Amino acid sequence: MADIDSIKETLKSFVEIESVESAPLEGMPFGKGVADALAFMLDLGKKMGFETVNYDNYAGEIVWGEGERTLGILCHVDVVPAGKASDWKHEPFRATEEDGKIYGRGTMDDKAPAVICLYAMKALKDEGFVPRQRIKLILGCDEESGWKCMEHYSKVAKMPDYGFSPDGNFPVIYAEKGILHLMFEFPGKTFLSIIKGGERANMVCDECFAVAMIPGYADTFKITLGDGTKANYTLPVNKQYARQFGLDVHTDGSVSYTGKSAHGSTPEKGDNAILPVLMYLEAVGAVSPEIRSIFFDDRLRLTSLHDETGYLTMSPDIIDKDQYDGTLRLTVDIRYPATFKKEEILAYFDKEELRYTILEDQPPLYVSKKNPLVRTLLRVYNGVMGKSASPIAIGGGTYARALPLGVAFGPEPEDEESTVHEPDEFISLRAIENAYTIYYRAIRDLTEKP
Repeated sequence: MADIDSIKETLKSFVEIESVESAPLEGMPFGKGVADALAFMLDLGKKMGFETVNYDNYAGEIVWGEGERTLGILCHVDVVPAGKASDWKHEPFRATEEDGKIYGRGTMDDKAPAVICLYAMKALKDEGFVPRQRIKLILGCDEESGWKCMEHYSKVAKMPDYGFSPDGNFPVIYAEKGILHLMFEFPGKTFLSIIKGGERANMVCDECFAVAMIPGYADTFKITLGDGTKANYTLPVNKQYARQFGLDVHTDGSVSYTGKSAHGSTPEKGDNAILPVLMYLEAVGAVSPEIRSIFFDDRLRLTSLHDETGYLTMSPDIIDKDQYDGTLRLTVDIRYPATFKKEEILAYFDKEELRYTILEDQPPLYVSKKNPLVRTLLRVYNGVMGKSASPIAIGGGTYARALPLGVAFGPEPEDEESTVHEPDEFISLRAIENAYTIYYRAIRDLTEKP
């Protein structure tokens, strides 16, 4: 079995690579940080004696074994931005071990499971296990912002026949909701100089600011100029409404709100900063109430749609104003139940004649609970943990959708609250140890037969 201390130290080094997507460089389509993270894992796989392939820094793979059938283990090396540094008690890109946990951006999503699965493969190889199938540990570089990595991989390599993505929850995920990222446009309905909030479509907005140029709404502030003299400065701000909605007022004429980020699939865990700013702007007549009523008050009753995989969730996560034509743009993360079709969801917006662009469209994933893959993984999990758990459905989206037959499988424990996409993201040492044993046995049991 693997040395857990080696897994811990490898994970810490991996987390300290700031693999947030950035501007592309030559040969690095998602920026240097992501390319460095991919190189880190491929170098580690090569040192362990596995074959490795880098597909143009879009994706890579660590390969072991032979056989007509191929098991895929699909992970990603990119991470979402850390957000506001002040929200973190531990530095996001300096892995910290404390109180039985390792803190840092990407510890749970998805760097720990990638490292753990690789060490599980190495332990099996070192023990003399010979898989009867080919195994590919695939490392994507664009999971958090568009999946261009999987598109490229599908063009230059052969996708495995089946497999799992260790990028969700235990015990095993048989269904994932459909995902739509829609950018709505509201032209000519605002009196704004600027509004901006949110970083990613799949992260609840944690900070939003705006300037509304409204005649009749002005307050005078005393400021100190660069030469030290005092002056009065008139801002287009209504301080009464700003206080009412909990906004901060700044000397540059803007108002802002600081909320709390969360994963776009669980918006109820966050504090969306866009809402109080919209409420303020609506109160001073700067924006139409239509935006809030549809996307925050759910006037269309979209969040009442549900099936066995759960209720539809809707999270408005990015807002800005086009500096040229004044159009307000709102990007919304929608996770719809797995038995619905996207056309059914879009029909609600079409009926309202709303203008939108589809930025991302991932159909739902649904695998029968009786499928041998689901049953094998569930048996392994229950055997290791001494439980009798049942398969679950989630709102998140994983690389399992890229496989002809795939499910998500861990690493988040059933009994720990998720911190994915949140400040102070962590994985517990207990979760690392349990996940290692589970993945070790799952890889062995899935590949011991042709």
